[in-house]
Amino acid sequence: MTGKPIGKSKFRRVLLKLSGEAMRNKQTRLSIDPDMVRTVAARIKTARTMGAQIAVVIGGGNIFRGGSGQAHGIDRNTGDYMGMLATVINTLALQDALEKIGVETRVQTAIEMKQIAEPFIRRRAIRHLEKGRVVIFGGGTGNPYFTTDSAAALRANEIGANVLLKATKVDGIYTDDPLKNAKARRYTTLTFRQALKDSLKVMDSAAFALCMENNIPIIVFDFFKPGNVERVLAGCRIGTLVRNPAIGG
Repeated sequence: MTGKPIGKSKFRRVLLKLSGEAMRNKQTRLSIDPDMVRTVAARIKTARTMGAQIAVVIGGGNIFRGGSGQAHGIDRNTGDYMGMLATVINTLALQDALEKIGVETRVQTAIEMKQIAEPFIRRRAIRHLEKGRVVIFGGGTGNPYFTTDSAAALRANEIGANVLLKATKVDGIYTDDPLKNAKARRYTTLTFRQALKDSLKVMDSAAFALCMENNIPIIVFDFFKPGNVERVLAGCRIGTLVRNPAIGG
């Protein structure tokens, strides 16, 4: 658990982007580790208790990463659709974990799967959020050649999110890989144009560009450090904030 929440959320509505790797335990080699999923669910519940409306986009890289299929002779289009199905598996695992701790959820998918999820309908998603439900979006954008980062930026714009929270296992964006370069420096703030110019790989360029165009800030932070979810929602300066420059600044 992350401890006692720090006041109320600064943000009314947030889009949380999780990688599929958040579900994986590298030690046990489980693609979906129950303890990891419960940890993720507990942190989302904490965010909800602070008053934020929470939507989630989760990747599928712990099961199948679409573009990687080409290395095994799988057509890129087919591989990307396989990756979209992997994200739906992860959304169902997260939904199950959330509902077991009393958090009401809805799963919506970009590809229709009537037996297990609602189709993505923007107005319905917003209504669920207004009713206090956590909405989990699966299936990416529903199109090949787009990552789940792009799906997160797209959904954040569609639901009118105040911020996109990019959940990682590192404490922000660095000038280089901090695991390989001890001199790598962490950015406190960045503009979208700088992130695009420097080709920073924490999110793809399409996601950065979409959020830049519609003025939705992105916060990249260590989701797994206890207390960080509360801090980021309370407006504390942690991780890296990517935004448009202030007017007149």
